[in-house]
Amino acid sequence: MLHTVLFVCLGNICRSPLAEGVFRSIVSEAGLEDRFEIDSAGTGAWHVGNPPDPRSIEIAAQHRIDISSQRARQVSAGDFRRFETIVAMDRDNLAALKRLGGAGSTGLRLLLNTPPQDVPDPYYGGPDGFEQVYQLVRTGGERLLQDLTARV
Repeated sequence: MLHTVLFVCLGNICRSPLAEGVFRSIVSEAGLEDRFEIDSAGTGAWHVGNPPDPRSIEIAAQHRIDISSQRARQVSAGDFRRFETIVAMDRDNLAALKRLGGAGSTGLRLLLNTPPQDVPDPYYGGPDGFEQVYQLVRTGGERLLQDLTARV
């Protein structure tokens, strides 16, 4: 069974590209690469075509993950058909995804959903915020893999 997973934040340059890269790493560590299609996007279009924020690239590299080739894109209507699991980084983006057409999607969820917790946007902060985001997406990604592989 192929699991399709989309990570979503506001601009697709900080949290969701990091979550995509971290989740790819977790899936690879588990030897399950052939069972997953993984991508990321933003609810906004401000950064479409741009690479991840240099601070996201740096924190990922510090954890031996390369996200430098990713490019920001905006969520499209087709994503709600293409991805069985759409993972929002926070409740604001979850609400935006519902407004964009995912209101009836059963695969729409927060990354940190038990208990519900937002992954904070580190854009206006310093390096500590990016390390915190890395730790949160690592934890959330490990839980997500457990959830998805338990379904089979």
